[in-house]
Amino acid sequence: MSAPRPGHVTSGPYAPVPARREFTVTSADGAEIHVEEHGREDGPTVVLAHGWTCSTAFWAPVIRHLADGHRVIAYDQRGHGRSPAAGPGGHTTTALADDLCAVLEAAGSRVVVAGHSMGGMTVMAAAGRPQMRERVAAALLCNTGSSRLLHESTVAPLSAGRLRYRVQKAVLGSSLPLGPVTPLGMRVLRYATMGPAATREQMEACARIVHACPRAVRASWARDVLAVLDLDANLAALDMPVGVVAGEKDRLTPPVHARRLAGALPHCTGLTVLPGLGHMTPVEAPETVADAVAALVRDHLSGAGDPSPALPAVKELS
Repeated sequence: MSAPRPGHVTSGPYAPVPARREFTVTSADGAEIHVEEHGREDGPTVVLAHGWTCSTAFWAPVIRHLADGHRVIAYDQRGHGRSPAAGPGGHTTTALADDLCAVLEAAGSRVVVAGHSMGGMTVMAAAGRPQMRERVAAALLCNTGSSRLLHESTVAPLSAGRLRYRVQKAVLGSSLPLGPVTPLGMRVLRYATMGPAATREQMEACARIVHACPRAVRASWARDVLAVLDLDANLAALDMPVGVVAGEKDRLTPPVHARRLAGALPHCTGLTVLPGLGHMTPVEAPETVADAVAALVRDHLSGAGDPSPALPAVKELS
């Protein structure tokens, strides 16, 4: 019997899509990573990596747009959704890269990979790995950055400087419980992570996912990875075609990060800054994000994919 689904809304366009197949892969350190497969079995393959405090449920509206024409693989980062929490020393960019590489090996075909926020950092962390060079035809980086996250975040309404940095480090790294999803809590989440025009449905969808993330997991990733992130040196090795998407009103990873990425990537296919949108663009503008993924598939992933049988590291869920 599979474990209960992580927190999420249960109806409407932001509710999770039932997976065609579910399985686990084993990462380099033995961590078990929950994976879902959606869409057409014979379609070109897309791999989706979600961000901090999220889960596969976060990608639900994007999966809906892609499923008719693509084979879509989404996975839970360790400690999120249905992937168990990491052991000691397991909250690192190396671990993120290891987990993605395990998923890529299980995919059994060349893919386009899309990463949102910490998922984008995962893609950057894996740059240069053999699995990336052999299996990834192109990538999309959404609402992410490679360094200076707390220095350039504008979640705290303060002028740039040491005080804002310290406040943001304390808030993002807090292990205090978020409590139940309430109208006030949704408004706070919208301020921090979404554009001002985000709908109540979008706010609730994001809030239920974020509030379901275990508080120790949330704090560990913030403290051990986000607060000290520096992947600038990896960008030169991310030498496949890469598109970059940002939200104009993103407070967590403002567009300055996207512009810096676009300037540093060896083969940036384009930078899209979405007017009025915040950090959660796969929920705020799922069709736009899905279209960006589909364009990379069309332009850089030839054929319909050739999924091979599951590798030994793959474990099917009953």
